[in-house]
Amino acid sequence: MMAGEDEERLKKRFWELARRSYRQGAYLYTGFLGLGEQAVFHEASARFGEAAWSLFGGHAACERVMARFGDAEALGYEEAFPIVCVEVRPAAPKFAEELGHRDFLGALLNLGIERDVLGDLFVGEGAAYVYVQETMGTFVCENLERVRHTAVRCRIVEGAPQEALPRREERLVNAASERLDAVAAAVYHLSRGQSAELFRGGRVFIDGRLCENGSARPKEGAIVSVRGYGRFGYGGVAHTTKKGRLAVRVETYR
Repeated sequence: MMAGEDEERLKKRFWELARRSYRQGAYLYTGFLGLGEQAVFHEASARFGEAAWSLFGGHAACERVMARFGDAEALGYEEAFPIVCVEVRPAAPKFAEELGHRDFLGALLNLGIERDVLGDLFVGEGAAYVYVQETMGTFVCENLERVRHTAVRCRIVEGAPQEALPRREERLVNAASERLDAVAAAVYHLSRGQSAELFRGGRVFIDGRLCENGSARPKEGAIVSVRGYGRFGYGGVAHTTKKGRLAVRVETYR
């Protein structure tokens, strides 16, 4: 959870960007926002006034997103989010170590760059793909030469290929009710007490908004993120079982 002073400071930054975008008639952007920061953003949005805003991380599958203030209707022109995708591939695949998400992220942060310039990082077969702020794309390509003991080569690509993105699996889970704590317990095979603890700990988000109320009932199409467990799309109730429980449609990400 973010400390109160940090949260207030972040809200003030969002409010200032919203005001400047509206007054100057220009697009303005934040860095990449994690789930906690997105929750603060949504709280702050009540005071954005007439400033339009949107969120995007480089791909619909991205959880870390950048906020953009301004839109084509208000400003009279369109502007893409300043995000590029960098492919990180071993220079000699035959001799490469087995590298995971933590290895690639650690190597990127060791370049001395801030976390908010980095979006989501996806590891595919033989390469990793990281979304970064456009101004840092060339820097990453020129300076990231090694991940652990493996020499790598980087280049800017159009986007992460499908095989590197999280796989989505549609399934039915057996839940006691439509309450989110019951659905989360069913998805992640938790007891109701363990599920309730996730809400008390501020670890559950619906479409980027913090959810501390386990009795909440998400709308169909909502994306539920649970820190430490992953995320799933909520598809509503499919039917009621003979024992009176609910078969709930979910789409999990692997």
